[in-house]
Amino acid sequence: MNKNLPEINVGVVGHVDHGKTTLLSRLTGKFTDTHSEELKRGITIKLGYAETVLYKCGEKITNVQDKDCVPVRYISFIDAPGHEMLMATMLSGAAIIDAAILVVAANEGVKPQTKEHFMALQARNLKNLIVVQNKIDLASKEKTLENYKKIKALLKGTPMENAPIIPVSAQQGVNIDKIFEELYKIEIPKRDEKSNPVFLVARSFDINKPGKKIPELNGGILGGILKKGTLKVGDEIEIKPGLYIKKSRGEATYKTLNTKILSLHKGKNSLKEIGPGASISIETSLDTSLTKADSLRGCVVSTKGNLPDAKERVKMKAILFNEVSGLKGHQAVDPLKTKETLMLSINTTITVGTIEKISNGEIEVSLKIPAIILKNDNIGIARNIEGHWRLIGWGTQTE
Repeated sequence: MNKNLPEINVGVVGHVDHGKTTLLSRLTGKFTDTHSEELKRGITIKLGYAETVLYKCGEKITNVQDKDCVPVRYISFIDAPGHEMLMATMLSGAAIIDAAILVVAANEGVKPQTKEHFMALQARNLKNLIVVQNKIDLASKEKTLENYKKIKALLKGTPMENAPIIPVSAQQGVNIDKIFEELYKIEIPKRDEKSNPVFLVARSFDINKPGKKIPELNGGILGGILKKGTLKVGDEIEIKPGLYIKKSRGEATYKTLNTKILSLHKGKNSLKEIGPGASISIETSLDTSLTKADSLRGCVVSTKGNLPDAKERVKMKAILFNEVSGLKGHQAVDPLKTKETLMLSINTTITVGTIEKISNGEIEVSLKIPAIILKNDNIGIARNIEGHWRLIGWGTQTE
């Protein structure tokens, strides 16, 4: 693979069972639901990852290589869960994408989680959107048109108002080429390779299989996005907040982890150095007991000495939506109150916090799980409504 190929991260979002994972398998040839519980239940529980290379063959854009085709773009896809109880995972996915595909079933139309996921994209200040009106083979022409108008109404008045809406049947392979064409049109964001590296950990795991010989064991793996800077094999890195340590009396603390990069991977390719762009995985010298089961998800990585300390309190200006998404019917978002508990999405960190102070539209929140908060990051704000966390707005750090 040409390492200078333009790269982009694309989230695949939408209501549960509208065909996101099936669509992604058509776009990449990979089925991202690999966890046994996901296969049994037929839904995505964790973030799924897949990648593809787009080729230009004359005027045609495809992901199939031919002798007369030129590679033009490398795309990492993040498959986010649609189920309402998995909103926190979806918000983690929204933190690491440059663009999104919003999947809406033609036979069902805009559903509660369609609206909620669309709100999450707005909270992340996303501008690049492709809407896929999937399952056109299961809907009449009249029903498809009716739901098309509802999609247009959802987009109206937002920065994504003019997003393309493509009628698709992922099962039948209809109009998949049109999605490739729109993905090729998306402008590649400007990447900062000069600053100190900032890597957002979206997952951590152990790739060693039972019975592997000790000299052949791999170190703990971190997966996610390098937002800026560069990383190379051999770099000494630090991970914050790091290792969770439970103390007596229910108290807990976090310890910064220091380690070394043993190898770098992008898709199936191993590289010596990686810049910002597509999703990557880092093999570290950490014991795999520290990285298994996503135990370091939500951490931030940089070269040693370049990360701020994790914050246990955050001051931010809160911008609330007019209406609660994800519910049937309409419900206004009530004002925030002191001592109220909120769920905050900060980069790939999901934490719970309590509002300690409200003043002039600014709130101060104490965090249960400390977080690294980077400049200019939007912070998703969710409230527990009817037993589920519902996205009600976002915040921007004020100090």
